[in-house]
Amino acid sequence: MNINIGIQDLVLILPLITLFIFSLPPLLTKVFSNNREINHAGSVLYALTGILISFGLVLLMEKTNSYVFSNALKVDSSATFASLVVLITAAFSVIYAKESSFTDRNLFSELLFLIMNSTLGMLVVLWANDLIVLFIGIEVMSLCIYMAITLTYEERLSKESALKYFVLGSLASAIFLYGISFIYGSVGSTYLQEIAGVAPELISTSRIFLIGSLMVTLGLFFKVAAFPFFSWTPDVYQGSPTAITNFMATGVKIVSFYALLRWFGTQFLINEDSIVILNSLEWLAALTILVGNFAAIIQSNLKRLLAYSGVAHTGYALLGLLAAGVSTDSAAGVTAMLFYLTAYAFMTLASFGIVNILEKRHNTILSVDDLKGMGYNHPWLAAALTITLLSLAGIPPLMGFFSKFFVISASLQQGFIWLSIWAVVGSVISVYYYLRPIVNMYFADMPSKLTETINFREKRFSMMAVISCASLLVIFGIFANKLYLYVLKSTMVLF
Repeated sequence: MNINIGIQDLVLILPLITLFIFSLPPLLTKVFSNNREINHAGSVLYALTGILISFGLVLLMEKTNSYVFSNALKVDSSATFASLVVLITAAFSVIYAKESSFTDRNLFSELLFLIMNSTLGMLVVLWANDLIVLFIGIEVMSLCIYMAITLTYEERLSKESALKYFVLGSLASAIFLYGISFIYGSVGSTYLQEIAGVAPELISTSRIFLIGSLMVTLGLFFKVAAFPFFSWTPDVYQGSPTAITNFMATGVKIVSFYALLRWFGTQFLINEDSIVILNSLEWLAALTILVGNFAAIIQSNLKRLLAYSGVAHTGYALLGLLAAGVSTDSAAGVTAMLFYLTAYAFMTLASFGIVNILEKRHNTILSVDDLKGMGYNHPWLAAALTITLLSLAGIPPLMGFFSKFFVISASLQQGFIWLSIWAVVGSVISVYYYLRPIVNMYFADMPSKLTETINFREKRFSMMAVISCASLLVIFGIFANKLYLYVLKSTMVLF
């Protein structure tokens, strides 16, 4: 790959450079201060300033449609929209990390460094126009998260989670990289636009390209926790510090789905000979919804319940992905899926933010029963959780309802009738386990000791973040059509 670097290239990657530069001062200060942590508030200020500047730079590039580094990266309006959502999740994760009971205060600078550089890797994934660059972005993102999981007071579950995520993630990366080699062998290039020119034909004439396409797809399916690649999700979510769990559940899923959108944009599924692959993907989506919902029903641990809920939501998002990948006119599917991922990000930021507030110690195992009486003891927090859970269940007029409505509508437009019906059935099933915490908060006879002893002074910024997310779920639900049209305008350049 012959890459020529010009001034324009450096200007367009300023958000990435900014994230890296602002991740360094807390760590370097610690190194030159005999390994003593500087003021944590100062470290957070550095991190949030870097994220805010990157956010502003990305916002300025909203109408840009340019290729960077000899077409290795593509900066367009759809990528910038997804980048803005990812940067918001990174900012919230930094706030949660500061006030988390899991955070090892002696390693806080290292944790912020890893969060910001993982965000850098996420932006590379969003902008990647080449499969090799996409792989590099995924590895930067993932390796930082592997290490961040271990930076906690928790000694056993976090190490187990990091090891499990690392081993399974390495397997997925190997599958993904092996698939790239097959694609390069059949196409002679790893650039997505060059693959798109021959993919519809090669999928039926080249077994090598077919196998490579399947391996790349499966490697990315691991990152979004689709069936049957979700087995790591509940254990890793439970054992990780909640701030990192939140970061994985939002940022990693958003960029991985966007990478799948870019990959499906090569239109290798529009060939009639791809019907077997398409049917297999339909069943994977249906099983993801089924397994995620039924596994969540039997959970008493709140983090594991939200983890399996996230698996089910992966299935719903796959409807939008399939709708985007089977037609040359895929604007509805792309827009529906990005709208869904945006809604899911705010719902997840709120739900895991509340878990972060309720965890008083690093060894806290928060159960659904621990929420008893919270509606009376802490009405604002209970109201935020209620809005979030109802939105996750798809109750109107919240944002979660319209996100499901848009992906199901896009799926129906492309003829996925039985899958759309199954998504509706799965959403109805999910109402049961989303209502359990609400019932405990407002209708339990005896309040739990946990809800009586929460110290909000220590986690006031997390509380503000949670209330903000819950408010956005209401606002974007009321004005869903305006946001949908904005996303539609942003995604017109993707396919």
